[in-house]
Order: sequence, then C-alpha cells, then structure tokens
Amino acid sequence: MKKIKILTISGSLRTDSSNTKILNALPGLVSENVEYRRYQSLDKLPFFNPGVNEDSEFVAEFRQMLRTADGVIICTPEYAFGIPGVLKNALDWIVSSAELNGKPVCAISASPLNAGGDKALASLLLTLEALGAWKNTSTSLSIANVKNKMDATGNITDENLKETLTKTIHNLTEMIPLK
Repeated sequence: MKKIKILTISGSLRTDSSNTKILNALPGLVSENVEYRRYQSLDKLPFFNPGVNEDSEFVAEFRQMLRTADGVIICTPEYAFGIPGVLKNALDWIVSSAELNGKPVCAISASPLNAGGDKALASLLLTLEALGAWKNTSTSLSIANVKNKMDATGNITDENLKETLTKTIHNLTEMIPLK
C-alpha cells in the first residue's frame, strides 16, 4: 500500500517550540501508511513581494514540497492574537501558485494559555480558506495549556491530547484520496 505523504509546518522558528514538538510527536501517534516530512525553512523565505523574489530557491522548494505532499499539517503558536509573521509570509507566497487549492490540510494551534491559541487558529483557518485548502471541523484543533501536556523532551504526556491528535490526523488521512 502506498504511503500517504504529509508535509508538516511549524509556525514557530524556535527549535524547542511546543508546536514543533507536537509535529515531531505525530509519527509516534499515527505512522501506519503515513510518511511525515517537515518544512524547516520558514526563516529563509524572502519577504513576500509578488514578482520580485519569485525566483528564490526557497520559494521554489516550498512550493515543490507542498505540490508533492498528499496532505499538510500546520501547527502554530499565537502571536498578538494572530499567526506568526513568518507563517503568514510563507502562505502569502502560495496565493498565486495555488499549491493548497483542494489539498487536505489540518490546522492546529497550541498555547500555554487557557485559550489554546484560538485566535491564531481562527486566523490560520481564514487564510487557508482564502487559499482553497480542503479542511473541515474535524481537521482543526486548538490545544490549551500545552506545556502541561508534554514533558521537557517533547513527549506528549496527556492521554486526552494523544487521543485527540490521533483522531485529528486520522480525519486528515481519511480526506486524502487513495491513488
């Protein structure tokens, strides 16, 4: 059986970010027939300026990774009630090239606060809608108090979070047509 290729994108540039740790934990939750690849060059993308930097190797790489993925998982922190600028910049680069149009996408926000980054999640979902991404309420998740649900090395210690993440990823993979 063909493996489902999932591209993961952390909205945080911090290597010890809870959002990055969540993405790193996914293979331990759902790995059967799923191959994860993480995009790690958000900080290398030039500032979005249509027509000026479209020949950037980093823009081309980002678009290619999106094109070849069967689905995408984005996990982001909340900064000033929205998504981080580097993540918005990356998503702006694919407005005209449409790599997310019709592509199954899972949106996750994680925060140490009680609101779970709900405003970042709402912002991300609105941007994904503009990009034509294929998503539903079963493929989005807000994780509150994330620091209490993981250990220092990034292992998810909260059984409810493990179960919810597993269901969310299964919902995403169910949206991906078998080829």
